[in-house]
Amino acid sequence: MSEVILTLPENLVREAEANGLLKPEFIASLLRAEIRRRRINKLFAAADRLADLDEPLSEAVIEEEIAASRKERRSVQMRVVLGTNVL
Repeated sequence: MSEVILTLPENLVREAEANGLLKPEFIASLLRAEIRRRRINKLFAAADRLADLDEPLSEAVIEEEIAASRKERRSVQMRVVLGTNVL
C-alpha cells in the first residue's frame, strides 16, 4: 500500500468527512472510476481519429499502435505496483 497526502480546503475536508468520502475504500473507488473513464475517453478519441482518416490503416500500423498502447498500459501498471504513481 502507498500513502497519499492531500492538501485540501478545510471546509471541503469537513464536508467530505461528514459524508464518509475520505475513507480509503471510497477514494480507491473514485480513482478506479476516473482511470476507467479516462481509458474510455482515449478509446473514443482514437476511434474518432481513425474515422477521420482518408485511407485505412495498414495492418503494420495497427500492430504498432496496439504495441504502443500495451507498453503504455504496462508502464502505468508497473508505476502503480511500485508505488511511484503520482496523481
